[in-house]
Amino acid sequence: MVNPSRFSLEGKVALVTGGSRGIGRATALGFAEAGADVVVASRKLPDLEKVADEIRGVGRKALPVVANVGRMDDIGRLVETVVAEFGTIDILVNNAGTNPAMASVLDIDERLWDSIINLNLKGVYFLSQAVARVMKDHGGGRIINVSSVDAYKPEYHGAIYAISKAGLLMMTKSMAFELAPHDIRVNAIAPGPVSTNLLNSRWFHLPEEETKAQKAALVKMTLLRHIAEPDEMVGAMIYLASDASSYTTGETILVDGGVLLGPMPRAGW
Repeated sequence: MVNPSRFSLEGKVALVTGGSRGIGRATALGFAEAGADVVVASRKLPDLEKVADEIRGVGRKALPVVANVGRMDDIGRLVETVVAEFGTIDILVNNAGTNPAMASVLDIDERLWDSIINLNLKGVYFLSQAVARVMKDHGGGRIINVSSVDAYKPEYHGAIYAISKAGLLMMTKSMAFELAPHDIRVNAIAPGPVSTNLLNSRWFHLPEEETKAQKAALVKMTLLRHIAEPDEMVGAMIYLASDASSYTTGETILVDGGVLLGPMPRAGW
């Protein structure tokens, strides 16, 4: 028998990085609707305050915190701020990520490498470490990393991003392995194409017609024939954050619209 209450986040405190837009915003609102109080973190306070107001609008507590989780000093301050306000952290969603440029492996320089790896991998590791220490002291918790289908199949000129997201898969397994005795479950989702600023940035320099053509080509790569909206990631997030996934750890859920399976030939497609 399915008990819907197992999906409840009532009484939980969640921290969502990259929480001002896209998947982060959708997750923060989804968690609030499931009963959690939510801390949203990113680099721009006005955007965070808008999301915090939306969270309060569904009757939950919200705290916007300006932080760049690619910086070690910001990580410590972020965790201290959340614990000072709410006393604990039950759920961490490592959603903040970047991919500022697409470049050939022959042209990538150290600055681009560092900008991506520091946020997408190093920052996720050390924020998870800091939050896990809090979770250990308070009886457990849930960590959810946001990887990508690029971890399984790299895009042309997207090497560093793919490497960072593949690293998240092993980080998820390694942390799950060591943190299980403390009742800390660590899992990940790997989205396919989602309509976010990160996805749309690849086309900002192109003429309108070329942008439409490239989006159409991307849609044809998915079995479900559309680019996802951020809300379509929330179901997997709530599952992993809630007691519904009590026997799941070290795993990655692909939410990719069938991209990795490739397009299915059908009449009229």
